[in-house]
Amino acid sequence: MIYDYEYFKKEILALTTIDLNAYKEKQMKRRIDTLIQKHKIEGYDKYIGVLKTDRGMFDEFVNYITINVSEFYRNPDQWGILDKVIFPELIEKFGKNLKIWSAACSTGDEPYSLVMALSRHIPLNQIKIFATDLDKTVIAKAKVGLYSDKSIASVPEDFKKKYFTQVGPSYKISDEIKARVEFKEHNLIKDNYPTDCHLIVCRNVLIYFTEEAKDEVFRKYFRSLAKGGVLFIGSTEQIINYKEIGYERKNSFFYVKPQ
Repeated sequence: MIYDYEYFKKEILALTTIDLNAYKEKQMKRRIDTLIQKHKIEGYDKYIGVLKTDRGMFDEFVNYITINVSEFYRNPDQWGILDKVIFPELIEKFGKNLKIWSAACSTGDEPYSLVMALSRHIPLNQIKIFATDLDKTVIAKAKVGLYSDKSIASVPEDFKKKYFTQVGPSYKISDEIKARVEFKEHNLIKDNYPTDCHLIVCRNVLIYFTEEAKDEVFRKYFRSLAKGGVLFIGSTEQIINYKEIGYERKNSFFYVKPQ
């Protein structure tokens, strides 16, 4: 079975460019086994055959293993720090043309939250967020911009009224917010990173990665930041060796590249 899974990982890398070695094996293997059992497929080799020939199954697989759990203003207290402390400091350092990257952005909740939060400091038409994810299915969902009431529960009331329209049981975000975000596919392990970012937001994603993969990504983020730039991570994460990499810790979730 171990040999079978090793074979499966190599095939998936060739097929999707997703390196399953970067994820915690026990957790990821359990997810994949559940998916295979759901479709009553016998073994990894036959599942690979299905993924190569069935586009619907292929898209389901990628969406399932990339673990998309997202919501607007997730952990509102941290967004409060971003609003009251981080944004004013970044604007003071770099001006209003901030280069912001929302990495592993999932269904768009995070980059759209960034646009709204930043609009309290900068005119909307001056805001541009670069948002990336490995999964093109969730990027497609982000571009549509339809969300559940649960997903938008933490959005400030004035933004809910101003930027969301109810469509049946869902809520559609306004085109003026969507226009401020540029979405693109990106693989955190394999692809080149943007440079001279003033703020990088990557939250509650790397918990699924191995320690080695996490360390690699945090180092790449450090190189990707401009001097004085900030990395904003999730409440489930921490950078144990942040001093060794070169970061200064502003608090538990915000790390600065020294000027």
